[in-house]
Amino acid sequence: MNQEKIGKFISECRKKKNLTQQELAEKLGVSDRSVGNWENGRNMPDLSLFKPLCKELDITLNDLMSGEKVKEKEYQEKFEENIVNTIDYTNKKINKKNRLISEILIFFGLGLIFSAFSVFPSESSWGSIYSVIGIVIFLIGFTIFNKEKTYIKRLLFNILFVALIMTMLLLLDYSNVKLNNEAPRFRIRTTTIGSVIYYDTLFYDVYRCNFDEEDEYWTIEKNHNPTDNALINYCKQ
Repeated sequence: MNQEKIGKFISECRKKKNLTQQELAEKLGVSDRSVGNWENGRNMPDLSLFKPLCKELDITLNDLMSGEKVKEKEYQEKFEENIVNTIDYTNKKINKKNRLISEILIFFGLGLIFSAFSVFPSESSWGSIYSVIGIVIFLIGFTIFNKEKTYIKRLLFNILFVALIMTMLLLLDYSNVKLNNEAPRFRIRTTTIGSVIYYDTLFYDVYRCNFDEEDEYWTIEKNHNPTDNALINYCKQ
């Protein structure tokens, strides 16, 4: 579709009907700015407005999509051409809308993932919960973004990006534990026995000995799921 040509045609037909942009806009239930954008070729009317617009301008859909009055002998040829152009225009419009939605979801998901680390304290499980929600939102946006790819490719890309994001989050979580003496956010369970708080994660164990005391200290060890008796005696070693 030639938007500029169609826009000029709309303008010519409107003027022939002695209508102002405001009057035409009121008849169609849109703003005069929308009509101005059509006539300047900035964008096209919504598909739902094609029929009422043609009615107000006393033209056919074929005339509108051609941007000119179609001669009778060319009508069928122009009609077929315009059908193809309309389908192509509709698909581009849908893809553009889907792309915008996907970008919003991707950035919102990423923002939710990483802001969860700064908003919620490490002792709170809400940080990990919001991170997971962010990953789901990101994944939905990323799936929409890659909608044109085959199912297998979309699946592989999704698995790859989820693995990448989870790796980044786990490394960030480990760094906070190691450098800042913070409780791991992505923990399986938390056990408190005596003066020891034990945090169990998938890949390592964290011990907070003599918590809330002056001689409090943290240690990180390989994951081995100690017994309650071992925890009681751990900090005494």
